[in-house]
Amino acid sequence: MNNQQEKLTKTIVITGASSGVGKAMAWELAQAKNRLVLAARREEALAEVVSECKQLGGLAIAIRTDMRSVEGIRQLAAKAVEFGDAIDVWINNAGVLAAGALEEIPADVNEDVIRTNLMGYIHSAHAVLPYFKEQGYGLLINNISIGGWFPTPYGAAYTASKFGIRGFSESLKGELTAFPDIHICDLYPGFLDTPGIQHAANYTGKFLKPAPPVYDPEKVAKAVVSLVECPRKRATIGAASIFLRLAYQLFPALTRTITSSVIRTYLKHAEPMPFNSGNILNPVTYGITVDGGWRKPLNSSMNKKAGFIAAGIAGFMVGAFLLGKKGVRNW
Repeated sequence: MNNQQEKLTKTIVITGASSGVGKAMAWELAQAKNRLVLAARREEALAEVVSECKQLGGLAIAIRTDMRSVEGIRQLAAKAVEFGDAIDVWINNAGVLAAGALEEIPADVNEDVIRTNLMGYIHSAHAVLPYFKEQGYGLLINNISIGGWFPTPYGAAYTASKFGIRGFSESLKGELTAFPDIHICDLYPGFLDTPGIQHAANYTGKFLKPAPPVYDPEKVAKAVVSLVECPRKRATIGAASIFLRLAYQLFPALTRTITSSVIRTYLKHAEPMPFNSGNILNPVTYGITVDGGWRKPLNSSMNKKAGFIAAGIAGFMVGAFLLGKKGVRNW
């Protein structure tokens, strides 16, 4: 190991690092002088992130990895240990989305959503845990999103994967109680301003936009840096995430009905767009930035208003629940 490597702090694997929040995490962790192992399917995009991380003071390598491949994930773990002598942190971040009525989405697309989002996380833990146990320490961060608590109509496979990750992570925490220095941390950010929605498989027939408020991916990246320094079991990012989770826990039927109605209304008026499989089956060449361009100059105040509206709705629901209004159990 050379002098530059000796000065670096931790060896950190980031999946889904070629754009969006994964790229934002890489930037933040590079500034903290870490050794980064960046994984994704897009080699050229990864090479750009590697170069940027080196300029920010970190050391990084790119490993082309398809999260649907068990063998590819195993090789990623082995190469990470070869690069850094250990794996201190593994960040499960790679994820995909398919939008549309369930019967409109091809079966192989739905299956690959599960293979990437859920099985990719499970296979990653399966690959890295033996290293953690041999070392006697390690940190696994699962970027789940608010989708782990709040169902997304017209994104059934995505929701299944996110609910599944949450259950998987909780189960794994139980398994690891005998290993106090191995930590599992779950991230629950709200809707993020990333290229993810442009990458999504779209079988709605309409142009898609993320629902406001959308948050800066840098907020998640900074939360990751904080978790690396001081692990905890979970972190919820953005007020909207807290309100949506609370609303669904208290009034599941009502929140499902409202969310479905809002989505149908949007799709009724949105611009038409042909069906496409996005980046589900194969990687795409577009969308290699951190931001998705959804936070326009005027959107800051709009996001705050949307957050206040969400808070108001959640507050009304909580108040109704606490006051025991008639019929609240049926909501």
